[in-house]
Amino acid sequence: MMKRKATAVLMAAVCTTVMAAGCAGSSGSSGSGENGYTIGISQFAEHGSLDNCREGFLQGLAGEGIVEGENLTVEYQNAAADMGTAGQISDAFVSDKVDLICAIATPTAQSAFNAAMDTDISVVYTAVTDPVAAELADEDGNPTGNITGTSDELPIKEQLEMIRQMLPDAQKVGILYTTSEANSLSALETYKELAGDYGFEIVESGISTTADISLAADDLLSQVDCITNLTDNTVVASLPTILDKANEKGVPVFGSEIEQVRIGCLAAEGLDYIALGEQTGQMAAKILKGEAEASEMPYETITEPGFYVNMKVAENLGITVPEELADSAVESFDRIEDASAE
Repeated sequence: MMKRKATAVLMAAVCTTVMAAGCAGSSGSSGSGENGYTIGISQFAEHGSLDNCREGFLQGLAGEGIVEGENLTVEYQNAAADMGTAGQISDAFVSDKVDLICAIATPTAQSAFNAAMDTDISVVYTAVTDPVAAELADEDGNPTGNITGTSDELPIKEQLEMIRQMLPDAQKVGILYTTSEANSLSALETYKELAGDYGFEIVESGISTTADISLAADDLLSQVDCITNLTDNTVVASLPTILDKANEKGVPVFGSEIEQVRIGCLAAEGLDYIALGEQTGQMAAKILKGEAEASEMPYETITEPGFYVNMKVAENLGITVPEELADSAVESFDRIEDASAE
């Protein structure tokens, strides 16, 4: 069990630090009285999958009659992939006495849990790959406190099967990951456990910060036949850099969800993060309405992955997508979108 993180920063300093990190937010009165509900959304980094979670979360709430601008005030902050900032955001939300905190990604879920532990503020997370490893749930999936949410556990078996179909001669699969992200460590171990069943060897490269990405990617690309992504926030936020380097060497990069395929990964057996967010919003609505307690709600998952493929990337790499896979695609892209335009 995690101990509550002590707050030694004045609120003015918190706001200054958060603004300096490029965070954006809206303000409003707290409480669920005549002005409705106020929730704080803490997002760990700025990238497509987490943005989709946030969009889906608000859609899920709206579907349950809790609508931003009507009976819902949203305070949104982005930690810009910085753990310290994530902690300050959580502390600020607790000080504001929001009705609920929505934490998007594992690091923000952990910091929100710590900050709200001794309060009556519920925390609902999304895009947490392994809630058990993150100490947010026990082995049975039950909450370890006043916290619940949804997991984006990767369909690793299906991903390995798909890579083998796409690259029948590949032997070494590279994985770039952040050593401090519990979700990445958990997924990496599963990849290593299953890779041999498909004739693969996993070559891993751990990084600590965004500054490590360039050299680590160069080194990894020199050793592998392809790269497969995790839902690693630091790595995904730097995906355009990795894709540029991989394309120069003709090395395919497989994504973990639709947005990564949209911007240049070859393919993915991944999740729909808007749908995951909607599911999370529905859970949050039950808590806000008093229909359920977060502490009594096991975390939920989306169990069916979908196949996404970028045919333009396949063409550029000279790879033929097997007809069976192509026909099964939930979505197929014929161009590479500019990640900076998101």
